[in-house]
Amino acid sequence: MRMIAFGLAEPWPGSLAYLDGVQRSEILAYDGSAPIVVAEIAAAVRERRDRRLHTVAEARRVVALGRPSALAAAGDALGQLEPIPLSDEEPPHPLRDLVNAGHAVDQARGALEVVAGDRYRSVSDGWLVLDGSLAVSPRWAEDPRMVAISKSHSTLPFDGADLERYLRLPCAHRSSVYAPATRSLAPVRAWGLRLWPWEGKDLLHGLVRVEVAPANESTEQANQISRWILAERAPVSAPDRRWDRLLYGIHSVEQYLKARRA
Repeated sequence: MRMIAFGLAEPWPGSLAYLDGVQRSEILAYDGSAPIVVAEIAAAVRERRDRRLHTVAEARRVVALGRPSALAAAGDALGQLEPIPLSDEEPPHPLRDLVNAGHAVDQARGALEVVAGDRYRSVSDGWLVLDGSLAVSPRWAEDPRMVAISKSHSTLPFDGADLERYLRLPCAHRSSVYAPATRSLAPVRAWGLRLWPWEGKDLLHGLVRVEVAPANESTEQANQISRWILAERAPVSAPDRRWDRLLYGIHSVEQYLKARRA
């Protein structure tokens, strides 16, 4: 693993759009010990034109999640809520069912983000930056003008001395390009990028993972995209506690979607 200084920040050329999704859920009722969860999920793309962000694609769902028997018992009380049945292979358990509902909401939000992203791509071939991973869609994983930026470091790409170097990347440096092992179904390329100095903070401060299509894995392309991303640090996404890893464009999409909640 090499530490690579990729140069100074450069403004992203042409149009640039951001994609993100949000979710909110709560327990609506119980059928015996089986919970029924209602969730609102939404996703949007906002495109920057003339230094302002404009919403160009949006998708939204309000769903009810529960075991099939619980949803059937609720009947007309669910109104216009879209039902999403959960597995009933195991006996009801209120905690396990809530965990399963949470996973299902995550999956539904991810699918909605794909819908919003595909809507944008159907009308524009501009650069699209999203929060998360390209590997959720085979089309995205092959798109040379899509970039995913992940704030999460639940898995790390290296070990030993390579991991130590990775976690100590200086500001405005990136790691070597690598192929994430967990992306075998939709292969992508990735690298670590330090947006802000970590000294005096924790090792993950300002560290993000960048994902691109294999077509962008060259040293020249990785350096260029890194310079563009570095320029997107401003304005800062404060007071969000994730400001060191949250680009303002992504933050803007989140705030827009939360403001439009039903």
